[in-house]
Amino acid sequence: MNYILFDGPVRNALLPFTFTRPVADIRVGILTIREKWEKYLGSTTTTVTEDYLSDKFPMVEMEDNVMINAAFLPNPILAEMVSNLEPNQAIFKEDIVIAFYTKDSQDEVDFDLYTIIEFEADTLTIEHTWDIFAKNDAAIREDFELLTESRTSERIPKSVNVISPENIFIEEGAKLEFVTLNASTGPIYIGKNAEIMEGSVIRGPFALCEEAQVKLATKVYGATTVGPHCCIGGEVNNSVLFGYSNKGHDGFLGNSVLGEWCNIGADSNNSNLKNNYEEVKLWSYETEGFEKTGLQFCGLMMGDHSKCGINTMFNTGTVVGVSTNIFGSGFPRNFVPSFSWGGASGFTTYITKKAFETARIAMARRHVDFDEQEAKILEHVFEETKKWRKE
Repeated sequence: MNYILFDGPVRNALLPFTFTRPVADIRVGILTIREKWEKYLGSTTTTVTEDYLSDKFPMVEMEDNVMINAAFLPNPILAEMVSNLEPNQAIFKEDIVIAFYTKDSQDEVDFDLYTIIEFEADTLTIEHTWDIFAKNDAAIREDFELLTESRTSERIPKSVNVISPENIFIEEGAKLEFVTLNASTGPIYIGKNAEIMEGSVIRGPFALCEEAQVKLATKVYGATTVGPHCCIGGEVNNSVLFGYSNKGHDGFLGNSVLGEWCNIGADSNNSNLKNNYEEVKLWSYETEGFEKTGLQFCGLMMGDHSKCGINTMFNTGTVVGVSTNIFGSGFPRNFVPSFSWGGASGFTTYITKKAFETARIAMARRHVDFDEQEAKILEHVFEETKKWRKE
């Protein structure tokens, strides 16, 4: 069967992360949503997403297809229902479609002509940016079970101070000595060729993905995910780094999400709790205003290719767009539009020529090319977000 993941109605609620990727390529838990579905279904997937992203994330349509709403994370029950779908069948959760069978000969899909199968069990959904860290605990636990079932972990080195070793899984090539791992509060997954340096103290749930690194004497609280090729240091609490991003020095990152190719300068900190303990509001790209999250703890949402200088301070509930460069003393405002250059004293436009040169250098350090495809995506984001910048 040919499986196609589609963005669905939550795409705009997941900006700035979905400026540069489909919903399916958001990382939550250990894996991206796409990787979860492919693991459960035993099949590759393609994507229906925004036109400007379709060259990088193309859709492959065949005669028979199953369309899957990428906001829904799979579990064994849901995956089995999806894999058993037949023509003119659709799976709904209340009034939201999860998946449906379609043929390439269909001009349109009319669910009134479909047999509706109700999904009544529970499953995780990603509908808001803050869901990525708020639901990361449950997502790590589910992914840990999925990835480690019927497999044997590499040996835990003798120098490691460990609590609940049965909840720890180490992949081939991982390096860790003289660290403390407490998996009594949740599983700890250490990916292929990842490294945890000496003196680090980590509480689960925790995921360190392939080639990622934890620097010397880092303190990590669950539920935290450090994506592939990321680097963390200092103090990190309940945060998700998608991939290729760095928070490598002292400073605090909490209840936060960093996209790809981000860099947090040394001794930078974010607030995750308001001084008056009130509910946190976050900038909404849908309403173009600040909306309630229902959370008391909420930190920094930072889109791809954004950077901040040393000693940067972020207020509780700050949203930073794509390709921003933040520096200087004081707190920048808690919504920084994409392609902004500056800080608390004010911002100017970060022109694409300079932004692209920085991206090219940063990506080359990880042996990844900044190609024309990536440039076109960021050019589109630059134009789309122009209305929020003060030119």
